[in-house]
This record gives sequence, C-alpha cells and structure tokens, in this order.
Amino acid sequence: NAGTEADVYISVYGERGDTGSRQLLRSQKPKKFLKGQTDIFAVEAVHLGHLYKIVIGHNGLGSGNGWFLDKIVIKDPITDLDYTFLCHRWLDQGQDDGNIARELTVTDASTFPGRQELELKREETWAAEKWKFQEGNTLQFYNRLTRGFICLSPGSRVDALGDKKNKYGKVFFMWMCA
Repeated sequence: NAGTEADVYISVYGERGDTGSRQLLRSQKPKKFLKGQTDIFAVEAVHLGHLYKIVIGHNGLGSGNGWFLDKIVIKDPITDLDYTFLCHRWLDQGQDDGNIARELTVTDASTFPGRQELELKREETWAAEKWKFQEGNTLQFYNRLTRGFICLSPGSRVDALGDKKNKYGKVFFMWMCA
C-alpha cells in the first residue's frame, strides 16, 4: 500500500521564482504512483535558475490515497543539472505524522559547490586510513578533557576508563576534541 490513487501536485522553487502548484498528470508508465515504480513526468515552466526546494503532496482522495515517497529527481534540460529531493516518508493521514504534503530541500551537489571534490577527498582519506580498522587492530582515542585513552579493542570491547598510559604495543591515535 505504498502507492497512491490520489491526485499528486508539485510546486518547484528556484532562484528566479516558482512553478505554482502543478498536478502530475501523465507518467510515462500506464499506471502512475505504484509501489516500487519510478514515474517520469514532463513539467513545462520558465527556467527557474538553480532549484532549492519543492512542495509535493496529494489531495487525499481515493481508496488508497496514502503514499510512501522515496525521492524526486528533477532534470533541468537547460543546465543539464539533476536536483535530488530526498523524502523517505509517508504522505498519508494515517501514517507517520499525518501530513499529505511535504516541503523538501535539494540535497545534491548543485547546492554545495565543491561537494564532488570533498567526496573524492573523503574517499582518498578512507583508502589511506581504512587499514587501521582491520580486524585485530586496537584503536586508541585520546580525550583531551580527561587526558586519558579510550580503547576500542578487537571483539568490540571498549575500555572507556581513560587510562593515562599506553598499554598496547601497536596503537593508532585519533585525536578527539572535547
């Protein structure tokens, strides 16, 4: 029952204005808004510039009007950018918080310049540091507040007493700010 038979409406907001409320009428699929299905709609509008939010909802009518929405991706044909709006929630009067409309903000790289570079840096850092987390290694965190060590040992054991001395032969330090 994650799909809906209700009429679904969307408003798209960008730096140059918004579309107003538009009903999503014709999907490229024979039946729209079915569980597990990706529907594609064409919405004609003036170019809104960079998008930052949408409001998506339905009229609550029909026998199966509750709807679980995973995400919405808007493809801008002028800039060739994709804008992703994550939801992962129900639009249902009887589920979740009871709302049948949601305001979603964009969650993709277009709102965070340099995000791709940061993600690449994160992947490089993990590639260089992941050996520390291999089975058999003990991690030791230094707590500046207590001036002691917190140890994460093999077998998921945690020593959080804050020992002041290093009792392990092979330890990797990770500094924690208090």
